[in-house]
Amino acid sequence: MKIKLYTLIGPKGMRAQITNYGAKIVTLQVPNDKGEVKDVVLGFKTLEEWQTKETYFNAVIGRYANRIKNGRFTLDGQEYQLPINNGTNALHGGMHGFNEKVWDVVGQSLHSITLHYRAADGEENYPGNLDVQVTYSISREGAFTVSYDAKTDKPTILGFTQHAYFNLAGEGSGTVNDHILQIFADHYTPFDETAVPTGEILPVEGTPMDFRQPTRIGDRVDDPFFAPGRGIDNNWCLPANPNHKLQHAATLTADGRVMEVWTTMPALQVYTGNYIERNEGKSGQRYDVRHAICLEAQNYPDSPNHPNFPNCILRPGERYRQQTTYKFIF
Repeated sequence: MKIKLYTLIGPKGMRAQITNYGAKIVTLQVPNDKGEVKDVVLGFKTLEEWQTKETYFNAVIGRYANRIKNGRFTLDGQEYQLPINNGTNALHGGMHGFNEKVWDVVGQSLHSITLHYRAADGEENYPGNLDVQVTYSISREGAFTVSYDAKTDKPTILGFTQHAYFNLAGEGSGTVNDHILQIFADHYTPFDETAVPTGEILPVEGTPMDFRQPTRIGDRVDDPFFAPGRGIDNNWCLPANPNHKLQHAATLTADGRVMEVWTTMPALQVYTGNYIERNEGKSGQRYDVRHAICLEAQNYPDSPNHPNFPNCILRPGERYRQQTTYKFIF
């Protein structure tokens, strides 16, 4: 199967390039309030670099995004052991997750592309043959949307995310310390020493997790509450959304660009690029720690092991449908 690059066209110079390798966003060019267009996601020049450096950059993550404690979960009385690839835990779908797979392109236009991948029963030790479709689209108003659709032939767990590494000042422009972040969440999940939720759901009130008002990232990222010397890699619980409607999860602002994150997902993992390696990026600039921020709309981490967390089980005959929109305000 060939690896190719596809271009989507949007308004006012906005455009995206998508590859079927990992269903990754290769470029996302967006104008600011002065009409200046910049690429706002990190990335590389060559396919080899995409395959060997920072393999989660801008990829669709699956079968299960984020961490599962000790790589274990029980479903319908059967225990499953996933590969361990993050300390003592399973992370982002395993040793070779969806971010490393070559997807089929099953639909394409000037403004959208739909990709399909079939994860086989037992792949990375997850149960069930899982058919996944991901559609990227750009609207006339400048909304960049990622839609997910999945079905299975056995009960399974799943939870996808788009792991875009954003820098609204343009990739290669340095840290995101001056970005302004607002998160519309009243609660969060505290985690243990391995960065897995304890099962508690606590209020953000009175903690460094309170981003309900616009906050400069550099004013908060070094708070000892977060990973000391590293930064933010935490999960916010979005308001209950039983009808799975799009809700406003966060707003990110920098360099005259405003990006609203709207999602049907129950949670938002925010990651300030704490472990970005020193690599040369696609424009020749050198990337480093905190040169991007990820706003990962997803299920709660370790949901399979916490009955009080939102459901992450998909059964035969059911359809998994989720959507996340990055709405750029011109």
